[in-house]
Amino acid sequence: MIKLVASDIDGTLLKYGENELNPELFDIILQLKKQGIRFIAASGRQYASLRRLFEPIKDEISYITENGSLCIHDGEIISRGTIDRELGIRIFEEIRNREHCDAVLSCEDSCYIETKDEEFLRHLEEDMGNKVTRVDDLSTVTSPFLKIAIFDNVTPEETFVHFREEFKSDIKVVTSGNEWVDFISPEANKGTALQVFLDYFHLIPEEAMAFGDQHNDIEMLHLAGEGYAMSNAAPGVASHSTYVTDSVIETLKELLG
Repeated sequence: MIKLVASDIDGTLLKYGENELNPELFDIILQLKKQGIRFIAASGRQYASLRRLFEPIKDEISYITENGSLCIHDGEIISRGTIDRELGIRIFEEIRNREHCDAVLSCEDSCYIETKDEEFLRHLEEDMGNKVTRVDDLSTVTSPFLKIAIFDNVTPEETFVHFREEFKSDIKVVTSGNEWVDFISPEANKGTALQVFLDYFHLIPEEAMAFGDQHNDIEMLHLAGEGYAMSNAAPGVASHSTYVTDSVIETLKELLG
C-alpha cells in the first residue's frame, strides 16, 4: 500500500515556463493526507521557492530541496549534504571560462550569483521565487555550499557534457530542466533524500510512489516501489521507472480511488 508520494516539480507538476501549480493538486494532496499518505515536493529548487509554489498547503507537506541536499519536515532540517569548498571554487573558475553560462550557488540562507544580467536576476527572484544575493565573487561566500547550478539557455547539452567529463571523478553532475546543469554533493541526490524520509517515517520503498522527468530524478524513481517517469521525460529516464504517465494529477486520482 502506498503511504508516501514524492514528486519532482519542473517538467513534472509544472510544464516548463509555467510558474503556478494547478490548484486541483492542493485538494488532492489534502485528500491523500486524510488517507494517511504523505506528500513530498522533491526539486532542485530552493526551499523558499517551493513553499511559495505550495503556499495554500505549504505546512501540510515535506520537502526535498536542492536536488536532495536538504530534507525538511515540519520546518526542521532532517538531512543536509554539502559540497567541498575547494571543489566548489574550482567549479566556479571553470564556469567563468565558458560562454553563455551563469553560476548559481545555493546555501541555506540564500542563493548567490555573480552575474550582472538583470533579466536573469528577475527570473530567479520573480519567476522562481528564490531569495537571491548578488556578490562580486562566489568564492567569498562563507556559508556551506549545498548545490552549484549552471544556467545555459544557448548550449545546455554541450555544457552538461563538458562539466560531467571535467568533474566526473569529483562530484555528481546532472541535468535539472532543459537549461540547467546541477552539481550536487556526492552523497546527496533525490534517491538518498527519499530514503531519509522513508527511514524517518518508518516506511519501506514499496510503500513509496515517485514522479520525475529528468536525470536528477533517476535515483528517486529507481528507489520507489512505484516510479513514474513523465511521458516527455529526458532520454533514458523512463528505463529507471516502473511506469510512464502523462499526468501526476490523474495518477494520484487513481491512487485515491
